[in-house]
Amino acid sequence: MRNIVIFGGSSHTELAEQIASRLNVQLGRVKLSKFSNKETNVEIHESVREKDVYIIQSGCGHVNDNLMELLIMISACKIASAAKVTAVIPCFPYARQPDAPYKKNGELLPRIPKDAFIGYTYNTPDSTPANEVKNPFGEQSANGTSSSEISTRSAGGYKHWIARSGTLIANLITCAGADHIITMDLHDPQFQGFFDIPVDNLYGQPLMIKYIKENIPNYQNAVIVSPDAGGAKRATAIADKLHMDFALIHKERRSQIKPHKTDMMLVGEVRDKVCVLIDDIADTSDTITKAAKILSESGAKKICAIITHGIMSGDAIQRIVTSEIDQVIVSDSVPQVDHLAQCSKMGVFSIAPMFAEAIRRIHNGESVSALFSLMDLI
Repeated sequence: MRNIVIFGGSSHTELAEQIASRLNVQLGRVKLSKFSNKETNVEIHESVREKDVYIIQSGCGHVNDNLMELLIMISACKIASAAKVTAVIPCFPYARQPDAPYKKNGELLPRIPKDAFIGYTYNTPDSTPANEVKNPFGEQSANGTSSSEISTRSAGGYKHWIARSGTLIANLITCAGADHIITMDLHDPQFQGFFDIPVDNLYGQPLMIKYIKENIPNYQNAVIVSPDAGGAKRATAIADKLHMDFALIHKERRSQIKPHKTDMMLVGEVRDKVCVLIDDIADTSDTITKAAKILSESGAKKICAIITHGIMSGDAIQRIVTSEIDQVIVSDSVPQVDHLAQCSKMGVFSIAPMFAEAIRRIHNGESVSALFSLMDLI
């Protein structure tokens, strides 16, 4: 591969090294450090003039610091006359914050509902009594609640007044000088529409299918389970390709009857079956652990979870340790060394082969979509 330079950011150096190794390319020399006031310092020690540059930086760990480091690296390479700069972001930051304010029924939310601020507190003048809360409509409610104590927060609806950062992040990366984005399993696929540059959103499904075939005995008799309705399409695609049964955990929110009450129901038969939970991201692990509890109560013989991005923030690991899940398999889109040391239930599959092949195909002007149908390539 000629005229190519691959740089690795500080967020996931091991993944960058694995990708470069598969491409038989040495990582470019770059010095990444911070000044005493915590400002990011980037020094490119490699000639990138008229070369295609690929910068590998995952949106994990100290997300904001890593994002700023990526932006500076992109800008530095562009200023140094790189022919093309591609940001390789396995786990895309801020992708869970879409911009369009929609109601549950899909209609656009025209304005802030008058009861939206019930149950919330605001910055008020010192003269405002502690038990009185002001809202933008000039009304006050004692102790921040209405007589019915039903709020938009309990309904789980879209918070129209909360800033969404999707377009901002897209503009930052584009303005820094990126010509192309490569990522994997965006939580909201609509995020691609915020960019006016090409975005290749790779799918983790082939790697999940490969893992199921190689590591789950008699997988044809197992059941693929989606922990929520949002991931049903992803899970059914895997179930169809492997000719497996499918089940779904359905969340039914009944806020008008019982505030803060969410019922979870299983749709499908899992008794005496091995269940494979499929999801794109596990942050607090709350969703998959609750889903595992429902499956266990429904008679599942064994529960395995396969997740693309295992962020595992907060007490997520402890939740998994104490849950009914027998095994959690995550990709290495984010570093997993510490997580593996804390939880014996966890395992990892590598995404380096897929990203390396995607980079090779893009650099050589070959089809990327063909990557998903040619399993022997990964």
